[in-house]
Amino acid sequence: MKKLKIRKGDNVRIIAGEHKGSEGKIISVSISENKAIVEGVNLVKKHEKPSSKNPKGGIKEFEAPIHISNLSLLTSDGKITRVGFKNEDNKKIRFSKKTKEII
Repeated sequence: MKKLKIRKGDNVRIIAGEHKGSEGKIISVSISENKAIVEGVNLVKKHEKPSSKNPKGGIKEFEAPIHISNLSLLTSDGKITRVGFKNEDNKKIRFSKKTKEII
């Protein structure tokens, strides 16, 4: 199984693309596609036909996935950092390479 450096609930900043500079919290991560959905970023609109659940139909707005290479983890003081792994007490732990704090 592939291990990613970001997880659900992490605060990230978009470092490339149309939404560069935006920040948000990760809602979900798709490991197989290397993509993540960030809260409030990369909003797209989708037209829906009327159905029994939604009799009027209409336009629905939701977050679209962003590739993980375009995301950078934020430290507690709001700066971007790279993520490293180290073993402590036989557990694999993520840490910030900039501040050396455990994430």
